[in-house]
Amino acid sequence: MPTSTRRARERASTRARIVEAALHILENEGVTALTVRRIATDVEYSAPVVYQHFANKDALVLELVAHGHRLMLAELQQAPEEPDIDRRMMRLASEYVRFAGDHPHLYQIMNGDAVDADERLRAAAPTVGVLKELLTTWSEAHDVVLADFGEACDIVWGTLYGIASLGRIGTVGNERARRLAQQALDALLRGWRTDPPGDA
Repeated sequence: MPTSTRRARERASTRARIVEAALHILENEGVTALTVRRIATDVEYSAPVVYQHFANKDALVLELVAHGHRLMLAELQQAPEEPDIDRRMMRLASEYVRFAGDHPHLYQIMNGDAVDADERLRAAAPTVGVLKELLTTWSEAHDVVLADFGEACDIVWGTLYGIASLGRIGTVGNERARRLAQQALDALLRGWRTDPPGDA
């Protein structure tokens, strides 16, 4: 194996270890425990080694945001495929809220102001793409013309985000939040079927 190839693999492996350590700290102790020094200690590197891969903590947090969206996307794609588009939409709602409950600290930085809004949107783009694809399929299946498709996506995304955030409150809980998300999305879609946006 060429030296350059071996070095590239070692570099990728080191970066992956740093990200996994950061994720472990974040998920178990929250964002306040997430420091470069702590990560370096956990992976048994010196802080300068971490800085070789990430310029600062903000760059590392941005990578965690992107990692979180990749993880969410993978979990959404692993869910059993529903032949019926309405059931697929309900599964999206449930799985989205479940992810938020399973990864509360990661979900918080994925959707908070820890990173620049534009960077956050870029990281979320693949996950939003799944929603757009499903909403397109749903609107075609029901012959619903969404006057402003981007706005419709934002409404669905905002609804799921709000209920997922409620799920973090002990009195609501994640299981109930999953049911509420399905009910809310079902009501929203039924409303669009009977009174499509732009008809008023």
